Amino acid sequence: MVLTPSTMLPLGTPLPAFRLPRVNGPARPTGQGPAAADPALSAGAPLDSRDLAGRPLLVLFLCAHCPFVKHIEPEIGRLERDYGDHLGIVAIASNSILTHPQDGPEGLRRQAEHQGWRFPYLFDADQHIARAFRAACTPDPFLFDAAQRLVYRGQLDASRPGNGLACDGRDLRAALDALLAGDPVNPEQQPAIGCNLKWHPGQAPAWG
Repeated sequence: MVLTPSTMLPLGTPLPAFRLPRVNGPARPTGQGPAAADPALSAGAPLDSRDLAGRPLLVLFLCAHCPFVKHIEPEIGRLERDYGDHLGIVAIASNSILTHPQDGPEGLRRQAEHQGWRFPYLFDADQHIARAFRAACTPDPFLFDAAQRLVYRGQLDASRPGNGLACDGRDLRAALDALLAGDPVNPEQQPAIGCNLKWHPGQAPAWG
C-alpha cells in the first residue's frame, strides 16, 4: 500500500464519458418483493454515462480490499440513503485484478451486497476510465453538477483509519448540500487520501 492523494482534477472539467459493465444487480427494496427484472440493471449490463444526464452525479472510485475504503463503507451507505433520491451515484473499480484479484467483479459484488449498496458498481477492466478521471487513490470521489461539470473532488471528511475522527462525510456533504440548494460549492477542497490505485504492471500513468 502506498498512501496517495487525489490529483485534484480541475473544477469545471466535464464528466469523462464512460460505458462500463455493472458487477451488481438491483437490490431488493426493504419490506418489498423481488426487484424488477430489468435487464438494464442486471449484473454484467453496461451503464452509459449518457444515461445519467440531467441531474447531479457522484462518482466514487472504490475497491473491495482497501482499508481506507473499508473505513468509509458505512458512510457511503448513509450518503446513498440521504442523497440518493436527489442525484445519481455510481462507483467505479479500476484496480488491476492481475495483482489484486480480490478486487475483481465477484469481490466487488459481495462488497456491495454486504453493505446494502443499491447504486451501480462498475468494473473498469482496462483502466481507461480511471485514466480519464486521473483517479489516483481509493477512495477518490468526484461530484458533477446537472450540466456534468466537476464541482467537487476531494475527501469525504478528515477521518482516516486509526486517527480517531468520526467518519461523517462532512466535506462531501457540504458540497452536496450547496449543490442541491443551488448555491456555489466552496472551491477550497482537501484532497482525498487512500491506497494508491493498483495499475496493471508497467502501465501506471505519470501521477500513479
